[in-house]
Amino acid sequence: MATYIQLLILTPEGRARTLEDPEFVLKAQQSISITAVTVLGTYGVLGQYDFINIVDAPNESVAAKFSIELGVKAGAHITTLPAIPIARLENVHGGDPSPTETSRAMPLEGGRN
Repeated sequence: MATYIQLLILTPEGRARTLEDPEFVLKAQQSISITAVTVLGTYGVLGQYDFINIVDAPNESVAAKFSIELGVKAGAHITTLPAIPIARLENVHGGDPSPTETSRAMPLEGGRN
C-alpha cells in the first residue's frame, strides 16, 4: 500500500452542502465503494485548502479513481500527492527500506503525534 495526501478545496456547492451538514464530506467518502482505499484521516484546515485527507491505496490508479469520485460526491477540487516516507529518500543503497524505516513519527509541538 502507498500513502497519498489529498488537498480538498470545496466548490461553492460543496461549501453550501457542508454548511447544511458538517459531516457531508465524511459521508461522501463513506459512500464510495472502492474497498482497496483506506482513509487514515480527514482534517479540516485553515488557509488555502478546506480539508486534507490521508489515504492508503494500492497504486496511483486506485488513488486517482477515489479522488475523482470524492471530488464529484463532495463537490470539491482535489489535488492528490503521493507521500514518500523520508527514510526512503535517505536510503542510499537503492533497496527497499526495512519495515522500521518506512516512516518516522515526528512529534508536533505540545507533544502530540
